Amino acid sequence: MKPRILVVDDEPEAVELIEFNLKQSGYTVSTATDGAEALKKARSQVPDLIVLDVMLPEMDGFEICKTLRLDASTSRVPIIMLTAKAAEIDRVLGLELGADDYLTKPFSTRELLLRIKKLLARGQAGELPENLLRFGDLSIDTPRHLASWREKPFDLTATEFKLLTVLAQRAGRVQSRDQLLRDVWEYDSLIDTRTVDTHMRRLREKLGPASKHLDTVRGVGYRFVE
Repeated sequence: MKPRILVVDDEPEAVELIEFNLKQSGYTVSTATDGAEALKKARSQVPDLIVLDVMLPEMDGFEICKTLRLDASTSRVPIIMLTAKAAEIDRVLGLELGADDYLTKPFSTRELLLRIKKLLARGQAGELPENLLRFGDLSIDTPRHLASWREKPFDLTATEFKLLTVLAQRAGRVQSRDQLLRDVWEYDSLIDTRTVDTHMRRLREKLGPASKHLDTVRGVGYRFVE
């Protein structure tokens, strides 16, 4: 079955361009031009990924992203935010609210397709070599893409799960922000390393007591401690 992508943008030309390129690449596409329509379509037929513009009428992309993350049915759907705002605070806000990635307009459709492909691959079971990792009460089941603490599962996005798994598989070894950008986000050219910090902060909040395994190495990066 073809992956389903929901494109949310109020600019007809942008929607037409993205929709055409996604269909050419073999995806099934649905579209929405405002927040209410986007939430309705995301809930009625949960997509495999959402391309979400920030500047929308009535309800902006940040609010939509926050709402989707609070809904159990859409909490793990990968989200790529599109923004005409290049300011760091806007990028960080999008990531803080649960977006997996962002692109600043104008962007190349080739870059968007590449990011979509990598995000979808992140959610595929069996992607990582070690099947089951256990660290005391923390369990990481890679084939099922499930992390749990004392048998209680965490609600992690595909990006958060991969970040946790990469660190856990390299327990005890410091991973620089640049290295994590390459291995988790698979970026060829490095972008703002704040992306890593923002996801780490969100991951720690979700892990609660299990966050004791995530250590910050000041000025370098992060390390998983057993």
